Amino acid sequence: MNITPPTPASNPQSVMLDLTGDWEFAYTETPHTGDMATAEALHAAGMALFPCSVPGNFELDILAARGEQTDLFRGLNILEVNEMERMHIWYTRTFSAETRPGYRAELLLEGIDCYAEIYLNGQRLANTDNMLIEHVIAVDGLLQGENELLIHIRPAVIEAAQYPYPPRMTAGPINYEALYVRKAPHMYGWDIMPRAVSAGIWRPLALRYRPLERLEEVFLETSWLSEDHLRAGMGLHYRVSTDNAPGDRYQLTLTMTCGDSRYEHQASVNFIAGTLNFEAQAPRLWWPRGAGEAHLYAVEVALLKNGSLIDSYHFTHGVRKVELKHTEVTNANGDGDFCFIVNHQRIFIRGSNWVPLDAFHSRDAARVDTAVKLAVESNSNLLRCWGGNVYESDRFFDLCDANGIMIWQDFAMACAVYPQDEEFRDRFTTEVRAVVKRLRRHASLALWSGDNECDEAYQWNSMGDPNLNVLTRQVIPGVLRVEDGTRSYLPSSPYYSTEAYRAGGVNMPEAHLWGPRDYFKSDFYMNSPAHFTSEIGYLATPVASSIHKFITQEHCWPMENNAEWTLHCTSPSPELHLYDYRVKCLTRHLSALFGPAPVDFDTYIFASQAAQAEAYKFFIERFRGTKWRRTGIIWWNQLDGWPQFSDSVVDYYFVPKLAYYFIANVQQPLSLICQEPQDGSLTLVATNDTLRDITLRNYTIKDLDSGAILAEGSAMATANALTTLAHIPIDQSVQRCYIIEWSSDELGDGSNHYLAGAPPFSLAQYAHWFNVFSANIVDPGHETLAAMKKLI
Repeated sequence: MNITPPTPASNPQSVMLDLTGDWEFAYTETPHTGDMATAEALHAAGMALFPCSVPGNFELDILAARGEQTDLFRGLNILEVNEMERMHIWYTRTFSAETRPGYRAELLLEGIDCYAEIYLNGQRLANTDNMLIEHVIAVDGLLQGENELLIHIRPAVIEAAQYPYPPRMTAGPINYEALYVRKAPHMYGWDIMPRAVSAGIWRPLALRYRPLERLEEVFLETSWLSEDHLRAGMGLHYRVSTDNAPGDRYQLTLTMTCGDSRYEHQASVNFIAGTLNFEAQAPRLWWPRGAGEAHLYAVEVALLKNGSLIDSYHFTHGVRKVELKHTEVTNANGDGDFCFIVNHQRIFIRGSNWVPLDAFHSRDAARVDTAVKLAVESNSNLLRCWGGNVYESDRFFDLCDANGIMIWQDFAMACAVYPQDEEFRDRFTTEVRAVVKRLRRHASLALWSGDNECDEAYQWNSMGDPNLNVLTRQVIPGVLRVEDGTRSYLPSSPYYSTEAYRAGGVNMPEAHLWGPRDYFKSDFYMNSPAHFTSEIGYLATPVASSIHKFITQEHCWPMENNAEWTLHCTSPSPELHLYDYRVKCLTRHLSALFGPAPVDFDTYIFASQAAQAEAYKFFIERFRGTKWRRTGIIWWNQLDGWPQFSDSVVDYYFVPKLAYYFIANVQQPLSLICQEPQDGSLTLVATNDTLRDITLRNYTIKDLDSGAILAEGSAMATANALTTLAHIPIDQSVQRCYIIEWSSDELGDGSNHYLAGAPPFSLAQYAHWFNVFSANIVDPGHETLAAMKKLI
């Protein structure tokens, strides 16, 4: 993994004064009348100030101020934060800074959560009402050497009560408060996240000085790419701020460098805005992981005045064209499509949903590098940034740019029918514009999506046609038309087009395959007509050592009628019994494969993780093994944002479950797969997602128990295609485990396995098979293997 991506976007002529680090804060449940604009005013009101660190979250600050060492993620402790939801919080610090001649001074707040009043030296500067975007506040003429910054954050649950809630809006039982409030939806409680309606300065903030004459905006786009990849149309869109005095001459220069590929262009600046168009010959292209190299150009845009540099902007750019080709509906015959096209090549998607890194987002930055590394090592080529989350940091996108991981970006709405009134539309438009302008430069960003399951929410709640939703059918596409236009847009996931809505939501080309949560090879999973699934999952427990970190000793086992297991399953509101079914679902999943669930703790964990691993392996192979009838799978999900029993394949403490290793193996660009039997025959295929033919040497498929070779040979795995290798007679009434092995000159050796026959399988027999076929793919020190070896 390229854990140190190319230099992040920067503006060398700007001067930044970091305002993170040591702060003080005060809190109270009782709001005070009048502006509390200074620390002195807080003292006068009888409030104590406590030390804290920024970025931070106020719940963590309060516990520290009280001298408590409570782990909010252990046992039932997370329920304590519900008592803090109505707190008013004041953050304050002093800093030395003065006006700089020739520069504009401004506060840059990357993330403040979320209803806040900002004061500088006792003067109110601004109010904010959105956690999800950065805020820039001019402070010219207000700096005075030693300065005091104070930020009052009002409780979101109280602010939410000021809005109307007409009957044609709806959300989950504990999520109505989220409808008007622009916070991450998951913070109000979700089936994967606890309720923690937090507040705080959760991302860095700084005092920024920018030249008075400067580059205001810069956006470089690849507008077209020739079919032979030898020519690309480039457009540099810019806006500047200049004095434009008589006789002054301004010029813009562009330099792009990637290895020995270099382009230089310049243009006169005759107005505050313009576009520099040029053609790049033989560009180095950015490709998704597994299809080619993710080449990035180092770009410098410079603004010159009378021949002298006055401002510049440095960033990276990937030359590539990406689009989503999709139909409104499909059918059982596959007469439809939902496929990503990159640089004129169809790309099969292997990836995961990206959910909150932490329930307390001030801790995201410490987790992002490891989380992206997991995606790289699992051979994923796309991450779907789920709509219940925050918009991720530039660090996240820079890492994905450098590692060839495409991003499907939902806007931050999920599972609800959101307000349609003019006031909310205006606030949401501001958010969309800010998000698009911040993220559009990233090569990894492949798709904008309006929301997560809001079209479905219209159906769940009988709210009519989702195509009347002005947010996803007018506001977002309206902003995209003028601010980006280089990527496809999907109004919702899954998307109910007019045709799909009239058809009752059947035969969707892209689907979220949750269904009955039964055996992973049931009719629901086998017979879905969808070409693409963007959500599909299977529950499992974490390893025992992780469970002991978040479940108290006396509640670790048994799991039934266990409040701690229920809360961490996740049922975020015990009194409403939301998602309580997930405890029983854990057992249902493993029992579907192995029969009656083990009664001891360690064996249960192994069985649970093994069932999940086989399920994810099957889901991925079901889609890859029918390429291009099916075009991609985004499984749910890679990493937990808090400790829980879930569909994730890596727990909150970064410990992989068995499924993670299975996924990494079957998501390699080349894999040999057994399709599901038909007419007494098992078909062995090679699925090759690279853009070159690969020579397979000495492939074999054999019975693990007898050693009998069922098929062997050599073949050419055709580039970006499915190649049939062998048809093998099979008796489905007999349970077998087949081992598939192969070698290739280009990609080396590989192995896979296939479970033949119908469940339930003996757990002891499976453990014996597992011990053999997993030897080359599972970490030999993985904690669950001890329980497996006891079964053999």
